Amino acid sequence: MAAVSCRRHRRDSKSIYILLYPQKMTLFKLLCLFILLIFTVGHCFADDDHEMEEFLKREYSLTKPYQAVGPLSSSHWELMGDAMVTTEQVRLTPDMQSRQGAVWSRIPCHLNDWEMQVHFKIHGKGKKNLNGDGLAIWYTKERMQKGPVFGNKDNFTGLGVFVDTYPNEEKQLERIFPFVLAMVGNGTISYDHERDGRPTELGGCNAMVRNLKHDTFLFIRYVRRRLTVMIDIDGQHEWRDCLDLPGVRLPKGFYFGATAITGDLSDNHDIISLKLYQLTVLRSKQEEKDEEEEITIPSVDNMELLRLGRTEEGMSGLAIFFTVLFSMVGCIFLVVVGLLLYSHWNENRRKRFY
Repeated sequence: MAAVSCRRHRRDSKSIYILLYPQKMTLFKLLCLFILLIFTVGHCFADDDHEMEEFLKREYSLTKPYQAVGPLSSSHWELMGDAMVTTEQVRLTPDMQSRQGAVWSRIPCHLNDWEMQVHFKIHGKGKKNLNGDGLAIWYTKERMQKGPVFGNKDNFTGLGVFVDTYPNEEKQLERIFPFVLAMVGNGTISYDHERDGRPTELGGCNAMVRNLKHDTFLFIRYVRRRLTVMIDIDGQHEWRDCLDLPGVRLPKGFYFGATAITGDLSDNHDIISLKLYQLTVLRSKQEEKDEEEEITIPSVDNMELLRLGRTEEGMSGLAIFFTVLFSMVGCIFLVVVGLLLYSHWNENRRKRFY
């Protein structure tokens, strides 16, 4: 579908004519051409979303009035620790010290491509830097196991997306908290609590989510082995890029969950809803062939290169794309303008000569 939409914007014969005879074009026409080029390529890039259809999967979703939550084996979700259900939310922890709670799905997810939309709220009486510790959204092999990683076990197997509200690393100055980050574990990788997970993070972004009067959302998408994390925390109903990383390999059959923990500092950590969508994605034959191999252990391609090349505030995939795009357009523009100036100079020289 993206390829078809791209072809609709092509003007092959005219483009070839322009490239062969740039002196015939006015500067205004050239500017119009480049605007069309930017629109066309951007449209092709955005068409990836139009290739997908989404379907709400209620068996993996947690919504009001939370009838699917409970101790019965027929329930889809199960509470653990200090978590409790109210009419308005699933409260993972109250605003009290040394609490941890969780809600876990009972049904393993066997979807190829999915999207989780998390409606959450973090609030409490503590002032800035006097609150903690945060919550996490999980897609892991293990479930219902208490531990130090935002209320879940360490050395987990799967994906964790953390909303970290308290800086444990004393000397860090670059990062503003709360901070959203993601990590993939294979069962042997430990979360470095003292360094706020920096050695194993895949990327992230700051997110001022505490004590807001409007709704706050977290978006996690896994499609074509690409992990995307976005946030909507400004009350504008607009997603903001947080993380976009290809080469993330997650097995099927893992469980979704949400956990939170407090220590000497505390907060209310609330889940209002977890909505899981199945994505129907068009794939090429080559993509289908590449994905035939069953994934058994979570991993990230080129993780060592990612660690070496990562900056504290790296650009998102979309920002990198448009940076490269505008750089290329700028270079082409300079070349064409140079050809026009050279053609004009050569024409004047020929007139003077004859």
